[in-house]
Amino acid sequence: MNWRRLNGQRIEKPLLEAVEETIRREVAEGHRLKVCIGTDSQVLGDEVHFATVIVFLREKRGGFMFISNDKSTRQMSLRERMILEVGRSVEVAYSLCELLDRYDVGLEVHADINTDPMFESNAALKEAMGYILSMGFEFKAKPDAFASSSCADKFV
Repeated sequence: MNWRRLNGQRIEKPLLEAVEETIRREVAEGHRLKVCIGTDSQVLGDEVHFATVIVFLREKRGGFMFISNDKSTRQMSLRERMILEVGRSVEVAYSLCELLDRYDVGLEVHADINTDPMFESNAALKEAMGYILSMGFEFKAKPDAFASSSCADKFV
């Protein structure tokens, strides 16, 4: 995955190294951090566009994020797309969890899945929740899943 900052600046270093530098800088500046990871997708013509974000929240001091975009030409159902979104988020969370534990940084994985059964995306809720929780991560769904439903949504 290729990552960039909100201002468009590419992150040239490996993700783990860039995140560790970020955590060290933020801690040195006296900030307590929490990381929220989420993915959103959108079907555009024959392609499915994905955006994955790593949101760094500074306790009582705002936040910032890293963004990665990808696309697929594979046809898939809504349920499959929702699970693929969660899979992308879990993959990133898994790659960062040891580092975040080392620095005592909280981690949440956000799923762009509605908890209201009236919405189609709800069909994937139990699978997504089971997958995220079984990996040992804290799970958030709509309306609390701002990393996926608000942040990543803006960059699809």
